[in-house]
Amino acid sequence: MAQETPMLEVRNLTKSFGSLVLFEDICFSVAQGQKVGLIAKNGTGKSTLLSIIAGKEGCDSGSVIFRRDIKVGILEQTPHFDPEETVLDACFNHHGEEEKVLRAKQILTQLKIRDLQQPMGQLSGGQQKRVALANVLITEPDLLILDEPTNHLDLEMIEWLEGFLGRGRKTLLMVTHDRFFLDRVCSVIIELDDRTVYTYRGNFSYYLEKRQERIDAKRAEIARANNIYRTELEWMRRQPQARGHKAKYREDAFYELEKVAKQRMEERQMRLKSSNVYIGSKIFECQYISKAFGADKVIMRDFYYNFSRFEKMGIVGNNGTGKSTFIKMLLTELQPDSGRIVVGDTVRFGYFSQEGLKFDEGQKVIDIITDIADYVDLGGGRHLTASQLLQHFLFTPEQQYNYVSKLSGGERRKLYLCTVLMRNPNFLVLDEPTNDLDITTLSILEECLQDFPGCVIVVSHDRFFMDRVVDHLLVFKGDGEIKDFPGNYSQYREWSSLQSKDVEKTAEAKPKKTAASYRNDTRRKMSFKEKREFEQLEKEIAALEAERKEIEEQLCSGTLSVDELTEKSRRLPALKDELEEKEMRWLELSEIES
Repeated sequence: MAQETPMLEVRNLTKSFGSLVLFEDICFSVAQGQKVGLIAKNGTGKSTLLSIIAGKEGCDSGSVIFRRDIKVGILEQTPHFDPEETVLDACFNHHGEEEKVLRAKQILTQLKIRDLQQPMGQLSGGQQKRVALANVLITEPDLLILDEPTNHLDLEMIEWLEGFLGRGRKTLLMVTHDRFFLDRVCSVIIELDDRTVYTYRGNFSYYLEKRQERIDAKRAEIARANNIYRTELEWMRRQPQARGHKAKYREDAFYELEKVAKQRMEERQMRLKSSNVYIGSKIFECQYISKAFGADKVIMRDFYYNFSRFEKMGIVGNNGTGKSTFIKMLLTELQPDSGRIVVGDTVRFGYFSQEGLKFDEGQKVIDIITDIADYVDLGGGRHLTASQLLQHFLFTPEQQYNYVSKLSGGERRKLYLCTVLMRNPNFLVLDEPTNDLDITTLSILEECLQDFPGCVIVVSHDRFFMDRVVDHLLVFKGDGEIKDFPGNYSQYREWSSLQSKDVEKTAEAKPKKTAASYRNDTRRKMSFKEKREFEQLEKEIAALEAERKEIEEQLCSGTLSVDELTEKSRRLPALKDELEEKEMRWLELSEIES
């Protein structure tokens, strides 16, 4: 049986900027039905790679080959629109099939874009990114290429998108730093590292395990090479003129060995534990504050909260429910309509905003930090210099003396984060800190916040990050309603799911109908055949749900072989489609009186 042609094939691709080689002779492919996540550290070339694949940028050598006659949908990180065209027109500029209008409206509504006649120029950057995402999804391309699709989406939208992309045999290549999203959607992870690519045929959890095995094996190889290298180096130094022609092979082998021995693996960063941060027992108290923007936009009503010492709080909620407004009131950038926020005398805020910091493009990276301070006192006689802080967040010594103008978007966000930490605050307020940060940097930031001896408030849609960092949630539900929940995001979702089931059970306990109500009920009765189908569906749905749970547990276990992993990854989306179809039919039948 002939092997199916890949949807996308990258062959021996090389790209460099001057002396900086981003990647060299890299090869990978995306087969039909595969959902591939591309991950890499900031500045290593993943956005450049996507631009080359999309045909927007050239390469030094190699080729990008798409299967003939396929339709490709591409979501750029920063899309561009005609500011005069309407939202609906923006979705049909390149594909005017009128039958897709209904589908466009459904997807735009899910992404909280409701005024379809609004000019694109009136939308925020985040709203434009959502329109661009809808634009790609409604075309139903054979291959989706998505650059950071979850940026500017709230949690509700992200969970909808997870389900949408997870269903069916969609083929997908995407760059994202959302680890929950990678884990639940992707069946293959491609890592761009050290100018080459590594392919892992599994989800993000599988990738983490196998990547560590690869790094451990590489370190062992380098250690062995170093031991042999020392011996061979002595041989090379002894009377070179005495080495005969027969030793030429040994000399050639020495130079190959030297290449391996001189490799440097990424060293594990030391955790930054400071014992020199003091914060008093009085942190801040929200004394019955209210805030609204007009009659229709209520943020909070008589909200009271007394923040505890060393508390690490997460703030979640849909876009527009007031999360950033609350932060700005806390930092006195906005005033409440009534009530007041009393902040303790010892509190020193460190604020990381969504907007970021505007840097002088002509300054060097190290100078940005030393302009704030030369070092941070960690206590116990320990100091952290500006250079050490930058190195901790993966700025190499060479990068530290680069100009800001050479930094990628993600590297700028890292530098901004370093400026906040260098001021040695005792209360960190981080508004969407995970946007554009690579996964390695996110892990370092998580450890930094876990060890931080002061207080933390994090506004974020990154569920993995929230689970690792916070121990308390404020859930902004909109219209002034705020839920105070003692736990992390996953615990809140589990609790919320249980609450929903309780509500469903209560709704199912309907009062018995009277004879009069039966006479007035014009709905038709369920036929014998439909009753049998309804009963059978309940059994089939239960079996499918059990199978789905079992497959998800197996995929996360790390015990499956490559073949088993491939088989289970293919079965899961098909199973979800089947389950959704049967659930829809069950709902249809449940509307008929039995």
